Amino acid sequence: MELDKNKAGWSKEQMAQNVALDIPDGSYVNLGIGMPELVAGFVPEGREVIYHTENGLLGMGPEPEEGKEDPELINAGKKYVTAIQGACYFHHADSFTMIRGRHIDVCVLGAYEVSERGDLANWSTGKPGAVPAVGGAMDLVAGVRNIFVITKHITKQGKPKIVQNCQLPLTGKGVVKRIYTNLAILEVTQEGLVVNKMAPGLGFDELQEHTDAPLTMASSSKKSR
Repeated sequence: MELDKNKAGWSKEQMAQNVALDIPDGSYVNLGIGMPELVAGFVPEGREVIYHTENGLLGMGPEPEEGKEDPELINAGKKYVTAIQGACYFHHADSFTMIRGRHIDVCVLGAYEVSERGDLANWSTGKPGAVPAVGGAMDLVAGVRNIFVITKHITKQGKPKIVQNCQLPLTGKGVVKRIYTNLAILEVTQEGLVVNKMAPGLGFDELQEHTDAPLTMASSSKKSR
């Protein structure tokens, strides 16, 4: 069955909300650049999440109102942010000490490919002129307790991003615990990928058709939230 490319299933905002619902109260969380940044806008009421950005801020708040941007207050993606009450600033090296010391509970990253074993490729397409080095993503996948990936299920060319084996340069091996796409929420287990949730109107066979790696359905899975 032909999907309407990346328009099928949940929207980016709904995907981000799915991630936010699974982040425990009191967690220290690092958000990658791009779609992961949306997660900060969907913290459930009554739940506290402390956001960390590797350029030196713990207690990152939402985007500022237009006209109230502070050019010295940005996240790692160079976007304007605010700081919540009690936030603290520190050297870039200290920020990576927090990451490498396993003091961050959850990191949400984007991906080019994720394998059935939780291998992650998210820093280079391998093409000439691509990013020359893996950078901080390698530290994040090695040092953070729980790696969640948020990504579209297929590429713009219609190819699966959830695969048996990654073909692109790896960021880390066996690091991803959960994958959130516009079509499903997948758990990475020792037995392979387990479907926890599926987008409304999507059947298991259709999901499998657009996934390179084999899937199994969790006994408690539902078709939608």
